[in-house]
Amino acid sequence: MKKELTFVMSIIPILALISAAASSIFIWKAGMHIPLMIGVLAAAVIAKTCGWTWPEVEKMMVNGVSRALPAVFILLIIGIIVGTWIAGGVIPTMIYYGLSIIEPSLFVPLVALITGIVSITLGSSFTSIATIGIAFMAIGEGLGFAPGLVAGAVISGAYFGDKLSPLSDTTNIAPVMAETDLFSHIKHMLWDTIPAFVIALILYWFVGNSGAVTQAADTNGIDLIKTGLEGVFTIHPLLLLMPVFTIILMMKRVPAIPALTIVGLLGAVLAVIVQGSSVSAIVQVMTSGFSVDTGVAAVDSLLNKGGLMSMLGTVGLLVIATALGGILEETGSFEVVTRKMLASVHSTGTLISTTIFSTFVVAFASGAQFLAIILPARTFVHKYKEMGIDTKNLSRCVEAAGTVGINLVPWSVPVVFAVGILGVSPGEFIPYAFFAFLVPLINIIFGFTGWTITKKKYSDETEIKTKGDIAL
Repeated sequence: MKKELTFVMSIIPILALISAAASSIFIWKAGMHIPLMIGVLAAAVIAKTCGWTWPEVEKMMVNGVSRALPAVFILLIIGIIVGTWIAGGVIPTMIYYGLSIIEPSLFVPLVALITGIVSITLGSSFTSIATIGIAFMAIGEGLGFAPGLVAGAVISGAYFGDKLSPLSDTTNIAPVMAETDLFSHIKHMLWDTIPAFVIALILYWFVGNSGAVTQAADTNGIDLIKTGLEGVFTIHPLLLLMPVFTIILMMKRVPAIPALTIVGLLGAVLAVIVQGSSVSAIVQVMTSGFSVDTGVAAVDSLLNKGGLMSMLGTVGLLVIATALGGILEETGSFEVVTRKMLASVHSTGTLISTTIFSTFVVAFASGAQFLAIILPARTFVHKYKEMGIDTKNLSRCVEAAGTVGINLVPWSVPVVFAVGILGVSPGEFIPYAFFAFLVPLINIIFGFTGWTITKKKYSDETEIKTKGDIAL
């Protein structure tokens, strides 16, 4: 007979994961795979102790991982896109012209703003980071900016766009889980997203013009990178149509996997037709990534990346994280923890702050955006209705912490992905991910002041129905 987990039992796997993660980051220097495995082991032991059989625990892990399969395929295809867009000259062309036209004094805020616009139209933070993000990292290096600052601006822009885009999967999941509609959700998010992004842009302008983090643009260094690119690639402005075509596909609501596959294959076609690569070479690029030795270290470090194989580490992390989330969800561990938090909720301010905090708990425990959005939304929806607070406030909160704030978790899937693509450690860019700090903070301020918090009266019948729906 299965027994309900106590609060102490519920937090043991979370504490085990956080302790192992801290040790791995600061002592072992071994990444997040082993800490997540330790979390899975702790969660499995707790489940066994409470009466679940091993086959049942395995099924929990399988159920958790199955939810991540679409994301797995997207990650693998993004690895291919990075390789073929470099081999096809698309990303090198973006870097070349970017170095030619961008004004250094406005560079860092422009990174966030342009990445944000691209991300809104693509509906994908990962795709925008893996394409225009790589170009901005190269341009930033040429202009003499600290890599962590540029990466922080790229991530802020990418998740600003991801948060507001109606094409984004997280933006669609949050209102469904919170029992509100998509466009009410997006409209309500403008209250926290726009102020946070404007403040972030101001901070990027200020920090970007501070001598502490950047030096004067090195004209010789820029010329060296441009010469290195010209020596390897055919640079032509028509190659800039590839990002435009990608945006059009997304705006036409072509499903993510087919759309990304198309642009990846088109990058391969460009590599053959424009750059003169062989089919054999392109298949190798799609598998293992682009590799070149130009004699210019800056160019080589920026372009030697991509390929399906480059994503396997991130995919492994995603699989383990969602397996852990599957156990924690189906044993009721998350429900026990959030129920404990709900006991102290007596005002709008404490409800909003508890929602944000619980979402961060799930983010720290699993590292997965979907779980960080779904579990708190499903658990808290009845409490919002009971207190007469519109559930679009709930969907805004779980997006604030689950979509954006999760970028403050060094072992989360979004952060590990960004590290692999941008080549900057979490410790370097997290302090500059201003948007990720500001959005949750603004929501907490709204909660305690009552600003923008919309009320709504829900019928008793709806509340009763919801009580029956939130069981995990």
